Amino acid sequence: MFTGIIQAVGTVAAQQPSGGDLRLRIQTGKLSLDDVAIGDSIATNGVCLTVTELPGDGFWADVSRETLSLTTLGGLSQGSPVNLEKSLTPQSRLGGHIVSGHVDGLGEIVSLKEDARSWRIVVRAPYELAKYIVHKGSICIDGTSLTVNAVDGANFDLNIIPQTMAETLFAHYSPGSRVNLEVDVIARYLERLLQGAGAANPQAGIDYQTLADNGYLDTRT
Repeated sequence: MFTGIIQAVGTVAAQQPSGGDLRLRIQTGKLSLDDVAIGDSIATNGVCLTVTELPGDGFWADVSRETLSLTTLGGLSQGSPVNLEKSLTPQSRLGGHIVSGHVDGLGEIVSLKEDARSWRIVVRAPYELAKYIVHKGSICIDGTSLTVNAVDGANFDLNIIPQTMAETLFAHYSPGSRVNLEVDVIARYLERLLQGAGAANPQAGIDYQTLADNGYLDTRT
């Protein structure tokens, strides 16, 4: 588990294709690895990766074909910057929100505009994820925990303060950049719970009748 508070921006140092997937070496820069062991997790652009080797200035991780196909990691090249966060400990402050490191889909940067000292950024989410993104809710973009300022269909608006702009990948984005999205996990669990016994049905969804059956609508006449 993670908080979405980026601790450092690292760099892709090497990529080694291996049996159809990829070994990835990340140089971690100012991120201390003194408390990291083989088998620990480090979120890399919001993707939970398992440390397989610790060469001293960073770590190696295996990236499966599944992860390569569903995230932006497959599009990285040597020298690409990446957001990094070590996993939570019982002593950690939960400064962002609960982040699993499991990417739900890819978003696209639509626009970036200066707003006083901050930046206003519009991101387009995949259609199937739009229902989980709400005004003043939480969203994780390339591992960064952010608050949604406004929602317009599948587009949503963010305010990026100078600290976030300086300490994460946001300064590297431009219109058309693809980003990893993780929606609020609570929204996903709530949807599943509301489906009740119908959750086993692949076509199950939430409609007026589902809400009425679960006491969320007053159906008295």
